[in-house]
Formats: sequence, structure tokens, C-alpha cells
Amino acid sequence: MMKLVLIFSLLAFASSLCFASDPSPLQDICVAIKDPKSAVFVNGKFCKDPNVATAEDFFYSGLQKPGNISNPLGSKVTTVNVDQIPGLNTLGISLARIDYAPYGLNPPHTHPRATEILVVVEGELYVGFVTSNQLENKLFTKYLKKGDVFVFPEGLIHFQLNVCKTNAVAFAGLSSQNPGVITIANSLFGSNPPINYNVLTKAFQVDKKVVDKLQAQFWRDNN
Repeated sequence: MMKLVLIFSLLAFASSLCFASDPSPLQDICVAIKDPKSAVFVNGKFCKDPNVATAEDFFYSGLQKPGNISNPLGSKVTTVNVDQIPGLNTLGISLARIDYAPYGLNPPHTHPRATEILVVVEGELYVGFVTSNQLENKLFTKYLKKGDVFVFPEGLIHFQLNVCKTNAVAFAGLSSQNPGVITIANSLFGSNPPINYNVLTKAFQVDKKVVDKLQAQFWRDNN
């Protein structure tokens, strides 16, 4: 019996080592600093004294209002994360409303810290995501109608396109208080400072004129 107890104890200890890891980052970068008095935040947000917390810390109003879709992409993402609801801090969840003009696009992007689950509440969308190189960049797509739900795995490039001549609306839940968003076109052609054209011409197998034209466009974020 003692041998069995010892074996199970060792297995449990080994299992805890196998699954141990650093906490997931809650922002893009968090540079270590020796003097805590000079720190600006921890991995996430500083916590309010729970004795002085109020209902307002867990409340947000405004998602009933459509976002402004008068832009080249024809879409607007209204986020509700820890910046809008302080009570979301450490809870690992957030929300977004996405409005689409007729044939509007929420362009290819990723959420580096969250899986997304999306439900269509108005209109019809063509949605999809692309797997990593390991799975040969396989594309998964679906046409969604009102009430349909689709999941975008964490970190994978995904998009939504309104395929109708009327407006569309969707709501998304994300598995992070601060999911982050990387819009692919913005990151590559609208970075500050610009990426060296030699990198982009080689990566996309195009000439410098194409890169110059893309970098000269007014890149914007619809979030």
C-alpha cells in the first residue's frame, strides 16, 4: 500500500510539472523592471480594494447602439473588455458587437490571447478561419444566418463578410479580459515605422511599386 501511495504521489508531482507554465500575458508586452515604484501595471490591471467596489464596476451600457460603419471596410467593432468594465479584471472574458454595412468586411485578423465565439443576430455572414502552417493553412468557412454560431480558435486568422445588401449585426464572446487584435493588412503595410520593402517584396513575391502603393494607403482599425 505504501508503494502505491508513493507511486501515485510521484505521478501527481510529475503531472503538475508537465502542466506548469507561466501565466498567460494580458497585454502585448510587459517589460520587467527592478524598481516596483516605477512600474505602471502588473500582468493585467491593479485591483481595487473589494470593500469599495460597486455595481458600476461590473456594468456597461451602450451595446444597443449601432457602430459607425461609414468607412472603407464597412464595419465597426465595439469592444467591451476590461477597459470598459473594470470588474472583468482576472475573469478571462470579454464581449464585442460587430456592425456590418451591406457587403461590409471585418478583415482578416487574429486575437493573440483569446478564442472567439460569434452569434449572428441580424443578416447573413460568410465567415472563416485559417489553420497554422502545421496543418497546411487549411481554410474553414461557413455561411451564417440569424441565430447561427461559429467559433474562431485562439490566435488563428479569421474574418467575417456581410454577403447581403442589408446591414448585419453579430455579437462575440472572447476568452480574455483583453483579447488584443492584430489586423493583418494594418500590421504588414501600416506599421510604424514601415517594414523595409525588401522584406515585403520577398515575402509576397511582388515588386516595390506594389508595396509602395499598399503602404501609402490610409490603413485603419475598425475596432
